[in-house]
Amino acid sequence: MANVHRHKQRVLRGIDDDLATTFDAAARAAGSDRSNITRQLWEWYVGRPGVDLPERPAQPKV
Repeated sequence: MANVHRHKQRVLRGIDDDLATTFDAAARAAGSDRSNITRQLWEWYVGRPGVDLPERPAQPKV
């Protein structure tokens, strides 16, 4: 069976392309990816024990 995902996919609506691109770049700068950062945020938000907010990468100087 082609394109069978190991995990059920979740869809987030209303996120513009610029935000998604910037988020992907920030996740890469933190040595991570969009799914991992999103999962950490969700776990922190619902108060799972032992979960902290993920580290944010340094902001580029303007």
